[in-house]
Formats: sequence, structure tokens, C-alpha cells
Amino acid sequence: MVNKEEIRKRIISTARDIFGRYGFRKTTMEEIARELKMGKSSIYYYFKSKEEIFEAVVRYEANLLRSELTRAIKAVDSPVDKMKNYVRVRMKAFEKLSNYYNAIFDKNLDHFDFIEKIRAKYDLEELAILRLILYDGNRKNVFRVKNSEYMAMAIQTAMKGFEVPLFWKKKEIDVEDRVNAVLDMLFYGILRKE
Repeated sequence: MVNKEEIRKRIISTARDIFGRYGFRKTTMEEIARELKMGKSSIYYYFKSKEEIFEAVVRYEANLLRSELTRAIKAVDSPVDKMKNYVRVRMKAFEKLSNYYNAIFDKNLDHFDFIEKIRAKYDLEELAILRLILYDGNRKNVFRVKNSEYMAMAIQTAMKGFEVPLFWKKKEIDVEDRVNAVLDMLFYGILRKE
């Protein structure tokens, strides 16, 4: 007998692919049901609406991002490597987590309360992670940071500024070059050293 949670995971996985291809508005419950080889009414047993499935998909992708970032940070010891891994993983996640980023950027989805809650939660978690990396780097005398709170906000703001062009034109932009430019600016600045 198939477990209810396994079927929910299958629905989320399938819907994730379809939402990623067509976006939230163009995806229908019929397409999700057809892809799963299930009746539409069977899907309603697990999820009340397309919006509820989309919420589950977005939360799933947010958790994936969080796990990848945590793994990348824990994989290295140096604060510099932690920051590099954090920025690289975060910026490269666009291709794998299109639904999460659609939810964050698509103003047509702003009417869903869950999206704002996910955005706010992720922003707070990100600031906490950045503060920890900065604090660790300061403590180890690797970074020169006067206020880790403001610096974390500055780094977050800079990365968000790069998200939009990467997200909307990702096929035209070499992500690795962009990420390296961010890291270069972050660690070495733009001022000439005398």
C-alpha cells in the first residue's frame, strides 16, 4: 500500500517540474494530474488547490536551498571559504530552484500570504548566516568588519541586486563570472591599495 506522504511528495515533485516549465499561472491541475497519471479529484484529496501545491513546491525548494547552503558552509573551515561557498551556492541555485525564485520575484504572486512569509523567513535566516560568517572572520582576524549586522545587510543587498539580471537573463550571463566579480568586490573592494 502506498503511503499518503509518498504520494504528496510525488505530486510536489511532478508539480515542481510543471510549474518550472510553464509558471504558476499557466499550469493547470489537469496537467499535473495527467503527468501523474491520476485523476484530478485524487489530487484534491492531498491538496485543496493549485495554490496549495505551489506553496508546497516553494517551501520544498526553500528547504533545498537552506540545506545546500548549510552543507556548503560546513564543508570548509576558513571564513573566506565559507563566504565564497555561500555566495556561489546561493547565486547558482537559480537554475535548480526556479519556482522559489519565481515566487520571490513575480509581483503577480504577491497576493499569496505564504510567499511574503517565506521571503521574510529566508531574509532573516540569510542575515543570521551572514552575520555568523562575518563574526567568525572578525574573531579569527581574517575580516575587518566594524558592524556585522550592517555588513550582513550590505552583502545581502548586493546579492539581491545580482539576482534579478541572473534570474531574468540567466542564459545570456555567465553565472560563474558574475559570482567571481561579487566575491572579488566583497573581499578586495574597488580601492587601489597604496
